[in-house]
Amino acid sequence: MYKGYKYRIYPTDDQKASLAKAFGCCRWYGNLALNLCQETYLKTGKGLSRGYILGLLPGLKKEYPWLTDAYSQS
Repeated sequence: MYKGYKYRIYPTDDQKASLAKAFGCCRWYGNLALNLCQETYLKTGKGLSRGYILGLLPGLKKEYPWLTDAYSQS
């Protein structure tokens, strides 16, 4: 049997800002990766590996310094 738990959090204003930054960075990176995968598939007929996509992140952090505002685990 599977069980699920629901939690409700009440973040402070600083925590809300930090969460918004993390979610925004993740959303931007996810959309970039999706677009890159779709373009690559249309051009070559092959997809990209997860390792390749994750390998792009250090270079993107140098190019876009605001990506370092989010936690590395997100």
